Amino acid sequence: MIFSRIALLMLLLVTIAISPLSGQDTASSRETTARVPELDEFHTVIARLWHDAWPKKDTATLAQMLPEIQKGAARVTEAALPGILREKKEAWDAGVKKLNEAVAEYAKAVESGNSERLLSAAEQLHMRYEGLVRAIRPALKEIDEFHSVLYLLYHYYVPQYDLPNIQQATGKLTETMAALEKATLPQRLAGKSEAFNKAREQLAESVAALNRTLKTEDEAGLKDSLKGAVDAVHGKYLALEKVFE
Repeated sequence: MIFSRIALLMLLLVTIAISPLSGQDTASSRETTARVPELDEFHTVIARLWHDAWPKKDTATLAQMLPEIQKGAARVTEAALPGILREKKEAWDAGVKKLNEAVAEYAKAVESGNSERLLSAAEQLHMRYEGLVRAIRPALKEIDEFHSVLYLLYHYYVPQYDLPNIQQATGKLTETMAALEKATLPQRLAGKSEAFNKAREQLAESVAALNRTLKTEDEAGLKDSLKGAVDAVHGKYLALEKVFE
């Protein structure tokens, strides 16, 4: 009996100790995941519209879908971007505005009873949805993986001068940079290859410079030197992202 109470107490203490940390990890994961759940959920509606009703010119179904389209678009409009997508906010806001304009036209088309207008509005809505997805989706998974590491390094570890995490993140950044250097653009982006290769080379050079800075023996000025080196990596990353705008 005494043993059972002790075991129960120990289990409770372990649970309390672990729970806050798990919550922090979950929050951190949400913050560094470049996805908007509301946009993913809206895809179910858009897919049915675009791959089922629209090809069949089923305007009756398209008209019936208006309430769920309006509901999905409203949820996307109210959605908050995770921290890792903060640099995409301007493009996101512009895309959301265009999406809502398309939804408004869709509603007018339903009200008009004009089949051709409704089919055109459905096509426009699909295009605006895809544009919003592209606004936040990285061109390559390797870019996304690199950015996930850089985000924590740039926004958290360096400002707090958390040297152990800076060292660990820099090592991970070097690994993700190596993977990015081996990546190839999809065919749809082949025209951007020259600009991409140049920007990627400059990004790799900035990562190498960060590694050299971290190995410096002058600890007195290391904090400022690291900030400058990470700022440079961040700037080169933004230049790489700009290639795809």
